[in-house]
Amino acid sequence: MLEKKMDRFIAAAERMHLAEYVAFESDRKRRMMDAFWQGVMRGLGATLGVAVLGAVAVWLLQRIAENSVPAIGDFIAEIVEFVRLRVN
Repeated sequence: MLEKKMDRFIAAAERMHLAEYVAFESDRKRRMMDAFWQGVMRGLGATLGVAVLGAVAVWLLQRIAENSVPAIGDFIAEIVEFVRLRVN
């Protein structure tokens, strides 16, 4: 009975790659490098995401201003012009 349980535990540990996980967790330098690269990738993803969403927002505002939507067209045109001046 105990032998069967041990065999199942060993099989489960092998499926989970427990030995590799323990080796990773005990290697401080490897964990630090992993955390560093995760941070770099998160920062890069956030930067690209904000850039794309910002470009889409400016594009939409330009289209709205070009169509001269009453009451807000001039306001949006001023915002777009301000953004253009800040970027250049």
